Amino acid sequence: MKNSINLAGAYIGIIIGAGFASGQEVLQFFTSFGIYSVLGIVVATALFAFLGMRVTELGSSLQTRSHKSIIDHLCGRHLGRVVDVIITFFLFGVTVIMIAGSGSIFEEQFGIPSIVGAAIMTILTIGTLLLKVDKIMSIISAVTPFLFIIMIVIAGYSFFTSNLSFSEIIASSSKETAATGNWLMGSLLYVSYNMTAGIAMLAVMGGTMKSKKEAGMGGILGGIGLGVLLLLINMGMMSDLKSIEGVSMPTLYLANEISPWLGNILSVVLLGMIYNTSVGMLYAFTARLVPSETKNFKISVIVVGMLAFLASFVGFIKLVGTVYPLTGYLGFVIIAALIISWVRSKTKKRALHAEIAK
Repeated sequence: MKNSINLAGAYIGIIIGAGFASGQEVLQFFTSFGIYSVLGIVVATALFAFLGMRVTELGSSLQTRSHKSIIDHLCGRHLGRVVDVIITFFLFGVTVIMIAGSGSIFEEQFGIPSIVGAAIMTILTIGTLLLKVDKIMSIISAVTPFLFIIMIVIAGYSFFTSNLSFSEIIASSSKETAATGNWLMGSLLYVSYNMTAGIAMLAVMGGTMKSKKEAGMGGILGGIGLGVLLLLINMGMMSDLKSIEGVSMPTLYLANEISPWLGNILSVVLLGMIYNTSVGMLYAFTARLVPSETKNFKISVIVVGMLAFLASFVGFIKLVGTVYPLTGYLGFVIIAALIISWVRSKTKKRALHAEIAK
């Protein structure tokens, strides 16, 4: 169970990144639909748990060291090549976005030049990746509980001190901030995008575990944890939806409304989440190109990390607008392949049991 919980914490830490914890993605894909956002979160939680279980189980069974073996297993050799190239490009793109995002937080919240913040994040990311994989998982998992605690405080305070009645909170919605036309598509696209980002590192983390059962349980617990966090962030924002419209980081806005000190603490936690995602994405990208735990891998990490730092000068908003839209629909291919492979494995087991019974 300890191994499963450790993997679950790393799963949560990898997925949430900057957009999840800042509240912006949650606002666009869930909260904007009002009470229907809760249904969307239920769907998302079930998918995160199932898909997390499936990827980590496959990682454990195949003993993966990069996402390529899982993609080939799911999509076949020819389609797998296309999906592999796109995911690999996306891993580097997300690393760049995380470094640029950290620069934005340093500048907006603390008044430190963005280039300094981006440089600090780059150094931390490269330094972490020079450690072993099990140590990386422990570091990533360690940050996650702090986000749970602070989100409970923000959601609870916002909900119970809201000027709106319970019925008004439930009735609140905002078509202007919605990313899609309905709550179900919003939920599916959200999971799709995040799993495209997370499958590479999830596969690698699953590959470090000998027990398929422990790996699968870690995926399930991680998915449930993501759902709880989604619900907490959603509750806090539903309580003050009109105020956060047009705000780039809604959860940070809500934290500053409670206390500037809480805003500063959340800023540090957000940087921790960005760090999580940056470490996970850069590791998965480099592991796809060079075998991990080798001298060449460490050299490659330094080179790729520096290239990501230079690419971050393009700017956070522009990078998000360019890289993220490519991922949502690609994720549907991966999700469909994961579901089909799971159905096939269950069908094979039933057929085998039937043969034995005869």
